Amino acid sequence: MVASLWQNHELIKQFVKREVIGRYKGSYLGLLWSFLNPLFMLAVYSFVFSVVFEAKWGMGTGSKIEFALVLFCGLTTFNIFGEVISRAPHLIIANVNYVKKVVFPLEILPVVALGSALVQAAISLALLVGALVVFTGIFHWTMIMFPLVLLPQLLLVLGASWFLASLGTFLRDIGHVVAIIVQVLMFMTPIFYPLTAVPEKLRWLFEISPIYHVVDDMRRIFIWGQLPSWSWLILNILLSSCIAMLGYVWFQRTRGGFADVL
Repeated sequence: MVASLWQNHELIKQFVKREVIGRYKGSYLGLLWSFLNPLFMLAVYSFVFSVVFEAKWGMGTGSKIEFALVLFCGLTTFNIFGEVISRAPHLIIANVNYVKKVVFPLEILPVVALGSALVQAAISLALLVGALVVFTGIFHWTMIMFPLVLLPQLLLVLGASWFLASLGTFLRDIGHVVAIIVQVLMFMTPIFYPLTAVPEKLRWLFEISPIYHVVDDMRRIFIWGQLPSWSWLILNILLSSCIAMLGYVWFQRTRGGFADVL
C-alpha cells in the first residue's frame, strides 16, 4: 500500500492540484472561495448556536467567540471525514475512463479526494489560528502536533474510502446510505455541544467513536493548549492502520470486476 502510493505520489500531487483549481474554475473569485466558504460557515453556525440557542461550552471563558472557535475547529476536523466519505461511493463511477481505457492506478482516487479535502482543511485551520491570535492573543505551541492528531482519521478515511469506492461500484444505493450515515455521525459527534451535555449513561456511545477523539484532541491542541489524549491516540492509530490496510486489500481484490459493471 505504502509503496504504491509513494510510486504514484507525483501523479497524486497533480490530480489534487487539478481538483482544487477545478473546484472553483470559471468563478470570478476563484480560489478566494476557499477562504470565504469556511468564514461563512463559521458565521452561520456561530449565530445559530451561540446567539439563537445561547449555547456555551463546558470549559474556558464561556464567551461567544470561544464557542465559535471551538465549533469551527470541530467542524473543520469532521469535514475532512465527511467530504471524502460522501464522495467515496462515486469515485470509480465518476472516473469510468480510467477503468476502461487506460492502465491507471485506481487506488489513488480516494487519496486524491483526501488530498483535496486536506487543502481546504489547511485553509480553515489557518483561519482558525488567525482568529485565535486576533481575538484571544494566544498561540499554543501544541498546535504543531496537528499532523499526528489527524493521522488516525486520515488512515480511517482512506481505508473506508477504498472499501466504499469498491462497494459503490457494484451497489449504487450505497451512496445514498453513506450520505445519511455521515449526517447522523455529524450530530452524534460532540461538535455542536460538549460531551458533558450528553446523559452520562449514553456517553459510552460517543466515546467509542474514533472521530470524537480526533475532534476532541484537535480542540485540545488548538483551543486550550493541552496535549492530546495519548492512550486514545495510539489506539486509534493502530486500529485505523488496520482499517486502511484491509480497505486497500479489499479494493485491490475487487477492482478486476469494475469494468464488467460500468
